[in-house]
Amino acid sequence: MLEEHEKRFIEYWEKKRLTERKTLRQLLVGIPLGLLFAIPILIALFSGKFWYKRADAAANAQLNPTVLIIAILLIAAFFAIFYKRQQWESKEQYYNELKAREQKQINVDSEMQR
Repeated sequence: MLEEHEKRFIEYWEKKRLTERKTLRQLLVGIPLGLLFAIPILIALFSGKFWYKRADAAANAQLNPTVLIIAILLIAAFFAIFYKRQQWESKEQYYNELKAREQKQINVDSEMQR
């Protein structure tokens, strides 16, 4: 028998599963976390604390800001989509396990009634 919170999750996930699977939604919802992951890269790059002086000078001499911004945005987008997709897969697996358990219980109950 399913517990109350498991039944609520099944109802919730049946309503939300298709909208949360869309890549654009995953990007928009996950982008703050992606930026939280990508911004420390910028901080490490522009602060001299983490670099040797010669490496810092070479990086600043060869650094193209456009390429850097595109790279940071790509890192943030990849991380955001990857994270939200992993969350979706986890919830989908839990949903499928609950549905299988529910179906098994229904089958057992119907056999007992025979």
